Amino acid sequence: MKRVHDMPFGARLLPAGGVEFRLWGPGASQLQLELDRNQQGGTPRLLPMQRADGGWHRLLVEEAGPGDAYRFVLPDGLRVPDPASRFNPGDVHGASRVVDPERHAWKDGAWRGRPWHEAVVYEMHLGTFTPEGSCAAARERLPELAALGITAVELMPVADFPGGRGWGYDGVLHFAPEASYGTPEELKAFIDAAHGLGLMVLVDVVYNHFGPEGNYLHAYCEQFFNPAHQTPWGAAINFDGEHARTVRDFFIHNALYWIEEFHADGLRMDAVHAIRDDSPKHIVTEICEAVQAGPGRQRQVHIVLENDANQARFLTRDAQGRPQAATAQWNDDLHHAAHVLTTGEADGYYVDFADDPPAVFARALGEGFVYQGQPSGFREGERRGEPSTDLPLQAFVSYLQTHDQVGNRAFGERITALADPVLLDAAHACLLLSPHVPMLFMGEEYAASTPFQYFCDFGPELAEAVSRGRREEFGRFAAFSDEAARARIPDPNARRTFEDSTLRWSERGQGEHARVLARMRELLALRHRELVPRMGGGSAGKGWRANKGLIEVHWALWSVDGAQAMLHLLAHFGPQPAAGVAAPPGRVLHAQGVEDGGGTLRLARGGVRVSLQEGAARG
Repeated sequence: MKRVHDMPFGARLLPAGGVEFRLWGPGASQLQLELDRNQQGGTPRLLPMQRADGGWHRLLVEEAGPGDAYRFVLPDGLRVPDPASRFNPGDVHGASRVVDPERHAWKDGAWRGRPWHEAVVYEMHLGTFTPEGSCAAARERLPELAALGITAVELMPVADFPGGRGWGYDGVLHFAPEASYGTPEELKAFIDAAHGLGLMVLVDVVYNHFGPEGNYLHAYCEQFFNPAHQTPWGAAINFDGEHARTVRDFFIHNALYWIEEFHADGLRMDAVHAIRDDSPKHIVTEICEAVQAGPGRQRQVHIVLENDANQARFLTRDAQGRPQAATAQWNDDLHHAAHVLTTGEADGYYVDFADDPPAVFARALGEGFVYQGQPSGFREGERRGEPSTDLPLQAFVSYLQTHDQVGNRAFGERITALADPVLLDAAHACLLLSPHVPMLFMGEEYAASTPFQYFCDFGPELAEAVSRGRREEFGRFAAFSDEAARARIPDPNARRTFEDSTLRWSERGQGEHARVLARMRELLALRHRELVPRMGGGSAGKGWRANKGLIEVHWALWSVDGAQAMLHLLAHFGPQPAAGVAAPPGRVLHAQGVEDGGGTLRLARGGVRVSLQEGAARG
């Protein structure tokens, strides 16, 4: 089984032999190709390229082939990598490498993906998931995730970024897998192995900006950016100005490339609220349509958004319940509500979730978004969100921590280092036994003790600015008001910061870590056994309420064949036990900290009860 995505960008192997090199550079009058054949150590050849219509530069080299290194040479002598490079082993400033996309022999020919309601997502950073920090090492750990009950691995961005350490959100070569993780073939082998275990793989992609180091597009292709829209990273990517068609095609092809050539099961699109696009059809919608009209016709493919604006318009369903654009969205609202509820922190954006935290958490469980058009206290004068009550609950990927919410803290503390353990246990049960699509951040399944800190590996000048800027950013918090306190914040560019963030797999079998792992495995097994078969046709919130820390949430579920059920949740987050609580109907699936008093219930602090009522009206 061979797979290749055909695109107008980059280096293309020709069936009869040779390579066609193509670059869109309307700002360059003439380009040369620097070609180093098979890395033989000789002097690279300089070959003039032909300028074609529309700002394209092309050259066919009959003797070129896989393994050759190449760069484009601008009129001023600047040598730049291919922005559509399939591999850049010398990092973002080095030469690109001609790759044979069909080199990997796929073994997953029967794989058709999985329906979204079966998803239990595991967010993974390949560099810190294992001590080796490679695709090959991560592949060896996949069976443990499958045994846990994970069904989808979401990879933090793998597009080539500066240096050998980074989160991936500063990528500049969108088609080239990060070389520090391995070769393109090794990433394909990782995905192939995941499919063999029944695991979907989603790739996190960044279409809202380029990183600050290694982006050479401004030197020969200013048309790639639209100065009419300014962002924190400079002029916005040009999705709606003159020449936008080629730019839009670049990112549409990138989305299709990861899904077709790497056989990924979908994408997580980073911060789409930061994409500036006033076109009649938003680029997010166009990408979703291209995916569904292409690989989505042969197998199950899913697009997940990060969208701080809570724009439900990207998540609407048709009459048959099929997504009209994206499949789901990261639900920061539920995270923020759970964080305030379990930790008591209410600084910064958490202030919007600090008024009756149990009620806010209940609303997030019952409706998806908390903010559906209401004014924000944190963003004074701004209304945030759109109504979400008509969406199925599977449209929300919900979680208690992510790379963002952990890594953006000064010391990268996980929620287990911050939260009340009793309330955190209860919140995990509420999440994993809800119709939302749950997501765990790597290591969360065993309450990993390692932090996840912000780390990067920029060049010296930028590295100093980033380190200084991060410490100044935290200076507005009382805890870091003095210079000595700020000096304790880990330097993002120090290797130690990266190494300290690497998981310790030995913890999984030790003490409290082992207890948490066993409990997670038990809850996920219950989810797969009882909930998943009953919500293939959809789900809907049917009401919620909260009183003095006691929350009650009800959901309607229906299976693919139309069988109906109601799922009922009781959970208590108040300081004192709740007694005399009426028990919702149905068979009890899970109970912790709950006593049956003969008709009424008594819930201890952190008590949770989940029951299933078969045959209830869908409504």
